[in-house]
Amino acid sequence: MASDSVSAAGKPANVIDGKAVGEEIVESVRVQTLDLKAATGTVPGIAVVLVGQDPASQVYVRNKSIKAEACGFKSTQHTLAAETSEEDLLGLVGQLNADDSVHGILVQLPLPGHIDETKVLRLIDPKKDVDGFHPINVGLLSTGALDEALVPCTPAGCHLLLKRHFGGSLSGKNAIVIGRSNIVGKPMAQLLLSESCTVTVAHSRTQDLPTLSAKMDIVVAAVGRPEMVRGDWIKPGAVVMDVGINRIDAPEKGPGKSRLVGDVCFSEAVEHAAAITPVPGGIGPMTIAMLMANTLTAACRAAGRPDPTF
Repeated sequence: MASDSVSAAGKPANVIDGKAVGEEIVESVRVQTLDLKAATGTVPGIAVVLVGQDPASQVYVRNKSIKAEACGFKSTQHTLAAETSEEDLLGLVGQLNADDSVHGILVQLPLPGHIDETKVLRLIDPKKDVDGFHPINVGLLSTGALDEALVPCTPAGCHLLLKRHFGGSLSGKNAIVIGRSNIVGKPMAQLLLSESCTVTVAHSRTQDLPTLSAKMDIVVAAVGRPEMVRGDWIKPGAVVMDVGINRIDAPEKGPGKSRLVGDVCFSEAVEHAAAITPVPGGIGPMTIAMLMANTLTAACRAAGRPDPTF
């Protein structure tokens, strides 16, 4: 699950292996899926909708389909032409809402410019909204109704890793979420609040962000700016969740080459943090694993069974 990197103080920094934890979650989903099928005959079904030929989206969808099959789900993919009308896409979502064999619906973003993403996402049945983006799921999360909500997958993955690191309780921790997006920042803050953390949400207009961050026990970086969070932003012994995935030039690897980095300068932060997620291999694999977990949760609820545990 983790490897050790020696800090400047001579103490090992825990580098959290999100890939290993994600594989553990997927295996747990597979086992609990077998239990659900044996008890009720229900096989979790996930439908992924891809509009257009965006290469990155095609890779994401393929990876999600591979994981769904590994979990024992019924996985279907609906690939539509880029010129598909908004009306036709909404019609497909309506059909999937009405299909009892489909427990999770995922419309891959971004959508072509002529389609209103908000309208499409809001049409998805909240009980099948495995991305956790529907306003009803947002509202359930914000009121602390985690036993009813479907939580966005990236924050859910961070939440699980934090709970494991701290032995199940985050109560009383000071946390900062750098980034206020609807997909990561805001739901991450709500999850931390649900754990009785004291939470600061920072953004582009936050004053003296380095000093503020350096006081925190938990730092979640989700701003989409390569290596913005520096080592001296990290309180000694803090836990860092790096959500960023940024591609930057890597001339040392050869002409035209690039590499992936997070929103945190890993080489600096690892000298201060007690634990940190790397990029790649940190939060990314957890996001797909939590999508599988959400699909199983939706299927269990539809079958009148208790939520799965991870």
